[in-house]
Amino acid sequence: MEAEIKAEFNKSGFNIAEEDVVLNKCLTFCTEYKLTPSDLVSSWELYYLNRQLNESTVQNAEMDGFLLHLQNEQKEAFIKEESGWHAYSFRDVDMILNNEPIDTKEGILDTPTDKPLARYEELGDLGHGTNGSPVSSSKQSNILTPFGQRTNKFVVQYHTKTEPITEKGNKETEDEDMGDEFIRKAQPKNRCSLVIHGSKPEPGCRFMYDKIEDRFIYLVNRIKKHTSSFLASGQYEEPTDPTVASQKSMFAVGMICCDGEGRLNEKSVLLQSSIEHSGGEHVRLELEKVNQYSIFPGQVVGVVGTNPSGHCLVASKLVDAIPLLPSSDINLHPAKKLALNEEGLSNFQSPALAELSVIVAAGPFTTTDNLLFEPLKELLAYATRKQPQLLILLGPFVDSEHPEIQKPTFNRSFDEVFQHEIITRLRDHVEYMGSSTRVLLVPSTRDANHDHVFPQPPFDLNPEMKDQIMCLANPGIFDANEVKVGCCSVDVIKHLGGEEISKNLTSGSRLSRLATHIINQRSFYPLYPPAESVPLDFSIAPEALDLSSIPHMLILPSDLAPFVKVLSLNEEVKEQEHVKCLCVNPGRLAKGIGGGTFVEIYYNGIPETAYGSIIRI
Repeated sequence: MEAEIKAEFNKSGFNIAEEDVVLNKCLTFCTEYKLTPSDLVSSWELYYLNRQLNESTVQNAEMDGFLLHLQNEQKEAFIKEESGWHAYSFRDVDMILNNEPIDTKEGILDTPTDKPLARYEELGDLGHGTNGSPVSSSKQSNILTPFGQRTNKFVVQYHTKTEPITEKGNKETEDEDMGDEFIRKAQPKNRCSLVIHGSKPEPGCRFMYDKIEDRFIYLVNRIKKHTSSFLASGQYEEPTDPTVASQKSMFAVGMICCDGEGRLNEKSVLLQSSIEHSGGEHVRLELEKVNQYSIFPGQVVGVVGTNPSGHCLVASKLVDAIPLLPSSDINLHPAKKLALNEEGLSNFQSPALAELSVIVAAGPFTTTDNLLFEPLKELLAYATRKQPQLLILLGPFVDSEHPEIQKPTFNRSFDEVFQHEIITRLRDHVEYMGSSTRVLLVPSTRDANHDHVFPQPPFDLNPEMKDQIMCLANPGIFDANEVKVGCCSVDVIKHLGGEEISKNLTSGSRLSRLATHIINQRSFYPLYPPAESVPLDFSIAPEALDLSSIPHMLILPSDLAPFVKVLSLNEEVKEQEHVKCLCVNPGRLAKGIGGGTFVEIYYNGIPETAYGSIIRI
C-alpha cells in the first residue's frame, strides 16, 4: 500500500521527504483509521491548506500535527453520526439519583429519544431580550450544552499588524481591551450609507434549468471580454490563433481546461481560445519552460509561446491576471480605446476615504447538537457592546446540512425557523440599538428556506424592516460609506484549492494566492466546471458572477483557516500603481458542537490602514 500512497501524493502534486519514514507512518494511519490512500491524501490537502504550508513537500516533522488532524476528523465524523447525544443538567442528575421523575406528566426521563423535538420547540417559545440575549428562565437554565459550558469567550485569535489610531493620534496598546475600544471610537454621529449594486436573480429558482448552450455562451462571452481587456491594456499585442502552426513567438488568450475528467495536472492542460480567433478550438498547452505559474480549470490567461507542430502551444510566459483598465486613457491607440469603450471594461478601483466599522460573521449560526442558535445570541450581545455601524451576516442561516434539519421527524417549517430564530432576534437587536446600526444578510446555497440555485436572489423580508435590515444577492456588491464591498457565501477558496496546480511559487501564502485569483479573474466563481456541491446555473443572471471593478473589501467565507489579508494586484506592471484589496474570511460562527470565529474590521481610507481582528467566539 505504500506505493499506492506515494502515487496518490504525487498525483496531487506533493513530494515526500524522508520517504521511508513518512510512508511508514502514513501506512499506519491508513490501517488505524481505515482510510484508503485517496482518503489519506485528501485529508492531507485539508491539513496543508489549514496550516498554510508553503512547500508542497510532505515532511516528517508535520506527521504529528497531521495525526491530530486525522483524529479530529474521526471525532467530528463520530459526533455527526451520534447526533442524538444529550447533556443532562445538574437538576436532572439530582432527580435521577433521588428516583424522581423529571416529567411528572409522562413519568419518564425526558431524553432526546423520547421527545427530541418538544425540547427545542419549548425553548423556541422563550422570550429574548432587546439586545439579542435570552430572557432568564428556569427551564432554559437547566439546558447544558457544550457551547454554553465553554470558559473562553471572545478570544482574539489574530489581528492585523496595523493598529487603529485614536483621536489623539496615538496608537492603541496591544492589551486585552484593545479590541473593545477601537470599534467604539469609529462609531459615527450618523449611520452609514448603504447602496446595493449589481443584478438580482429572479426568486423562485429551486431547480437548475441551464442548458449546454447557456454554459457555452457564458464561457465564450467571458473569453471574448477578457481578450478585449488584454488588447485594450496596451501591454500586449493582438491575440492570434494558438492552434495554427508557427515558429514565431505569438500571444494568445484562452481558458485553461483539462483534457479528461480527472484532476488537472501539468500533462493534461488545454487552452481553449475565443470564437473570433480559433473558432473555439482548444490546443494542448506545454508549461515546462514557464518558470512559475498557478492555474486551475476555467481560468482565462494570456500565453506567450510558439506552436511548431500546430498541435501543442509551447509557452514561455503565462499571464494569469486580467489587466486592470482605467476609465479613460488618452495614450491608448484609437482601436484599443474603442475596444475599451465598447466593452465597458473599466475596472480600476475608485477611491474611498470614509471610515467604516463592521462585524462579519458566516453561518452556521447554531451548533450541530441543537437548534438553540446560541452562537448567534452571543454574537448579537457582542455587537450590542461594540456598536459597529454595519453587521454583515452570511448564510447558511437554516442549514440544510444540520442533523436536526435532516431528520424526517422535524415538524417545523424552514421559514418558521428562519423568522423566529433569525429575523426576530435581528429585529430586536436593531430596535434596541437604534437607527445608527444596520444589518446586511447574504443567503447561502445551504439555506433550506431559500432558493438554493447559484447565483441566488436576496431574502424577501417584510418591507417595514428593510430600512435597517437589508438583503443582498449571492454574490453581491454594495457600498457602505463609499467603501465598495463584495460578498460571496460559496466556499470558492476551498474549491479553487482543490483544483489549482502551481509551480515554483514562493511569495505569499497559498490562501492569499487563492483569494487573489478571484480578483485577477474578475469573477466571484471563476472555476469551471464548478464543484459538485455548487448548483451553478448559467441561465440565471450570469452577469451576477462578474466582479466589474476591484472592491476595497472582499468577503469570502470558507471552511479553511480564517484570515484578514491585504491583497496586492497589478504587481507585474511597473508603470501602474499597485491596487490593494482587503480580503476577509471570517470562518464559521459555529463549528460542530463548539463555537467558531468571526471578524471585526475598522476600515479607514485604504486597505493597508484597515484594522482587523479574528475573534473566536
